[in-house]
Amino acid sequence: MIEKYLNNRFLILYLTPFIFGSLTVFSFQPFNITILNFLILPIFFYLTVYINKKSKGNFRKKPHKKNLFIFGSLFGFGFYLSGISWIANSLTFDENFKILIPFALLFIPLFLSLYVGFVTLLIGPHLNYNLSSIFIFSGAIAFSDFLRAKLFTGFPWNLWAYSISWSSEILQILNLLGLFAFNLIVVTIFSIPAILFYRFSLAKKTFIIFLTAILVLGLYIYGSYQINKNKIYLKTIQEKINVKIISPNFEIKYNLDLDHIEKKLKKLIRYSEPSDDKKTLFIWPEGVFSGYSYNEIVIFKDLILKNFSSNHYIIFGINKLDKNTGSFYNSLLLVDNKFDVIQQYNKHKLVPFGEFLPFETLLNKFGLKKITEGYGSFQKGYKKINIKVDKLNILPLICYEAIFTSFIQQASFETNLIVNISEDAWFGNTIGPNQHYSKSIFRSIEKGTFFLRSANKGISAIINNKGVPVKQLNRNEEGSLEYEVPLIKSKNNKNDLIFFVLLITYFLSFQFYKNKNYGKQ
Repeated sequence: MIEKYLNNRFLILYLTPFIFGSLTVFSFQPFNITILNFLILPIFFYLTVYINKKSKGNFRKKPHKKNLFIFGSLFGFGFYLSGISWIANSLTFDENFKILIPFALLFIPLFLSLYVGFVTLLIGPHLNYNLSSIFIFSGAIAFSDFLRAKLFTGFPWNLWAYSISWSSEILQILNLLGLFAFNLIVVTIFSIPAILFYRFSLAKKTFIIFLTAILVLGLYIYGSYQINKNKIYLKTIQEKINVKIISPNFEIKYNLDLDHIEKKLKKLIRYSEPSDDKKTLFIWPEGVFSGYSYNEIVIFKDLILKNFSSNHYIIFGINKLDKNTGSFYNSLLLVDNKFDVIQQYNKHKLVPFGEFLPFETLLNKFGLKKITEGYGSFQKGYKKINIKVDKLNILPLICYEAIFTSFIQQASFETNLIVNISEDAWFGNTIGPNQHYSKSIFRSIEKGTFFLRSANKGISAIINNKGVPVKQLNRNEEGSLEYEVPLIKSKNNKNDLIFFVLLITYFLSFQFYKNKNYGKQ
């Protein structure tokens, strides 16, 4: 029965990789069935080796290396199709964009699948059923994740490491290693059960799996120790700021008049419940003013002045016009109770098609524009700056900028708070908002600083410096979160050096043992 299945070219090369790639989505938020990866990656490894050998026999109808590329690409296609299908939901708010839904569902996953396809093509011919092959396999998968995070503006969504977002304890090693080194270790751990397919003795297999279990347990114990120690540390911190995060649960609607905008503002004020004598930072989400620019809503400044005092600052997202160039930015503003702008941050990582239109001059001729309200594309903010006021030194992140660890790596050592505002209503009731939120946990651990997230229709949260949620509002839940947030500076900005040291170590180990191990299994 199994032999018949393994000799079926269609099942092995096309159907199986697509199914197993699709199943990986259940290992991420909101499902968190991480144990699936201990099955999926070993089978992916086993079948890669099997196809490499069989292509010289049963699968000879197609060129040997082409089989590996097809197999890897279809695994990647299933991985991305199931994992980022939520993107298509953002195209349902404007009739003009519904025609692009097939593009979002097919072309984007197909393009991203090339990372897996080419990696499988490159390493497949060198793999065998031995321990050193697991290292080069894990290294190649992790390196493809790294390339995906860096090339063509980058899209580091659902790295394998994010399937452990539910365990703050295991994640603590992130602060020492950095994201990509941790991701490499996670892929290796998931791949270890592949040794069950080897002709090792039972004792050797048991020993290797036992060592892997000890490693995972060690990471958990280390993380638990760090989290418990941090509870004591937080009590010693004197510098704090009272923060109030607002989640208004607004619907996305285009072409609202100013009366609707005023109603939105009054709702934000009602949930803010400002107390005159309490120094507070209020954080409202991105997109609360539905396509209006700051210059257009400044007419409501008396409403702000009436309800807020000189003890208050407000952070929110809005379109901001540069009067000198006539360009619009997707901006995060810090304003005082007079609604005067104290500081402005312009989004650095813009979403293709969502906030700017690639090949705009050409595509405009076909009636296309960016998905967000307004016709022209936003301009990119060219300088990454912190928001500074009083004792606050805030690293601002707008929407999906939170998925980029590079912002944490480049952050000022004086940063003592991370603020992320987002409009997750674009993703509706899909898995997108949950996956988006999970990245915040990683950023807080990497920087060792509190992470404050205000997300309309997403998950708003206060996450401490160890990635532990202190308070949160769930999806589609409206209200506010208030907390005295300790201001913590961290000089532990990790670059990617450790990742490359580990990657080179994996490669050298593979080279050293390759000749010794080939032919023994």
